[in-house]
Amino acid sequence: MRQKNVLIVTTVSGFLWQFERNTVDILRKAGARIHYASGFGSKDYDFDEEYFTENEIQVHPVSIRKSPFHIKENCRALVELIRIIRREEIHVVHCHNPVGGVLGRLAAWLSAREVKVIYTAHGFHFYKGGPLKSWFLFYPVERALARMTDVLVTINREDRSCAGRFILKKGGQVAFMPGTGTDTDRFCPDRSRRQEARQVMGVKEGEYCLVTAARLDREKNCQTVLRAMEELGDIPCRYVICGEGPWRPFLEREVRRRGLEDRVRLMGFRADMDFLLQGADLFLFPSLREGLGMAALEAMACGLPVVAADSRGTREYIRQGENGFLCSGRQPREFAEAVRELWQREDLRSDMGREARRMSLRFSRQRAGEKMEEIYRSVGV
Repeated sequence: MRQKNVLIVTTVSGFLWQFERNTVDILRKAGARIHYASGFGSKDYDFDEEYFTENEIQVHPVSIRKSPFHIKENCRALVELIRIIRREEIHVVHCHNPVGGVLGRLAAWLSAREVKVIYTAHGFHFYKGGPLKSWFLFYPVERALARMTDVLVTINREDRSCAGRFILKKGGQVAFMPGTGTDTDRFCPDRSRRQEARQVMGVKEGEYCLVTAARLDREKNCQTVLRAMEELGDIPCRYVICGEGPWRPFLEREVRRRGLEDRVRLMGFRADMDFLLQGADLFLFPSLREGLGMAALEAMACGLPVVAADSRGTREYIRQGENGFLCSGRQPREFAEAVRELWQREDLRSDMGREARRMSLRFSRQRAGEKMEEIYRSVGV
């Protein structure tokens, strides 16, 4: 059988290493040749060059930008993707992220080659209760591009229901899978590393440790937790934020303005969250818009209860009062009350942690891998 050439398209280069290693393993197992086109200027996620060499991934830097309003750069990226598809004789394009999904599908269609197209929607930018401008901007585009899609992969029930109303390519399908897969072997409870992790995070003896891991932007909503911290002044707790992004300077100013310098620490991007989570007592996930939320699932796999903003993604795995709490995203008092209850009730925190671990297994890397293998087989890989 002729070796298949598969092109993965994302907007940010570190996205593959951070979220799609499961896909790489599946493609290598299938004997496919992997090509990766992305923008290599952003530092939002870690980027391991050795990983690409070890897995024989051919890298194609393109001019793609995350914002659809960078029209000049994204038009240039579209031309670059068409050339790659033709030159490398690509058989399957698997695209991710909104702009990556647009350009990847258009490039496959304009290449004049018989290319199968998979689009993984890591959370549509339009959703129930979302801004009207997102519906006006993104919904018509996704509906139109569905006609160029062989497999549209969704990761939550709301998106699956919406995608089910789209018209796909002849013979196309909407697939549902449990995210990109949580590595529940790597992310697992390990009390032996607790003290070391707490020392690295600067957590003092007797302090209640709250952790968030996220890209630092407006929608990740860490500012709401900072406001909640003001209401928790009587509790000896420390809030550790792991991540980078454009919102970091604002958060640093907010920490100073609210006098939280001794209680809040921004640690930047960390590739060792499996280690740091061992030192946490509770994971906070205030993100206002999540397709699913792998960071929260990784924390749950480590046996941590999660206090999160109520969204279509977090509703997939957080059961109110059983493995965590769902709060109104912009209500710091609700976050403060949930944190306080779990601080006061160690028994509840322990029970929730066990339930969190059990729930995370439904979203394991193995389960996601089985579904993705099925999807690739359906397009001939």
